[in-house]
Amino acid sequence: MALPEPSSTTAALVTGASSGIGVDLARQLAQRGHNVVLVARRADRLEALAKELADAHGIRAEALACDLIDPAATDALPGRVEALGLEVSILINNAGYGSAGQFSELDTTSEAEMVRLNCEAVVRLSGAYVPKLIARDGGGAILIVASSAAMQPIPGQATYAASKAFALSFAEGLHTEVSHLGVAVSALCPGPVETEFAARAGMTEAFDGVPDFARVSSEDCARIAIDGLAKNKRVIVPGLAIKGVTMSGRLTPRSILLPLMKRFYPV
Repeated sequence: MALPEPSSTTAALVTGASSGIGVDLARQLAQRGHNVVLVARRADRLEALAKELADAHGIRAEALACDLIDPAATDALPGRVEALGLEVSILINNAGYGSAGQFSELDTTSEAEMVRLNCEAVVRLSGAYVPKLIARDGGGAILIVASSAAMQPIPGQATYAASKAFALSFAEGLHTEVSHLGVAVSALCPGPVETEFAARAGMTEAFDGVPDFARVSSEDCARIAIDGLAKNKRVIVPGLAIKGVTMSGRLTPRSILLPLMKRFYPV
């Protein structure tokens, strides 16, 4: 299975495209000749990226500011894309954020909105596009950005890890449902990536302590992700070090793992 062929009337819809992995995922797709629809809250960043990609690759790049935490805005997004005269052939569910700290001390509203963005928005957009991708003659593809945090509960990041566990489980189930119908579905599970994520989550100090061999650049992460999606890999984990961590996270008994996690994630 390969990615759908690019055309003048099709596009890749990339959420969370104003920074980090989302920007580089859009760049990877544009390099492959795909038109892109860039979605995030920060319109100025989207417009700058759209101009960059159009100028560099001769593709059509559209910027749509949208707050995916708002269910009504999420549900309206497919209609806005259709109004541009574009058919989505690739869906990149990348938008999301994290947090760190004792759950009892975190802002409950922000935690609930994280679940809405990391989980509900993924389901809403996938639900809007999966039937259309199945019906397309050229098939389609969906990338759902989870995290290495999805592989185990994490004390100090209880909500974030749980939301990404949902994203991973949803992607794996959907992969099995639709792969034989011509739609590729992959879950991307990166470890530490050099983006704005750590600052947003309040984890700058912890990220700074991650050794270089365990980090992956945003550009490399995006390239590995799109290559894996083109092969319809069920789960994509960039970097050998993180592959080892995710394997141990899945296989280690929780009675052993959780005390260790609490020790290594002191918050």
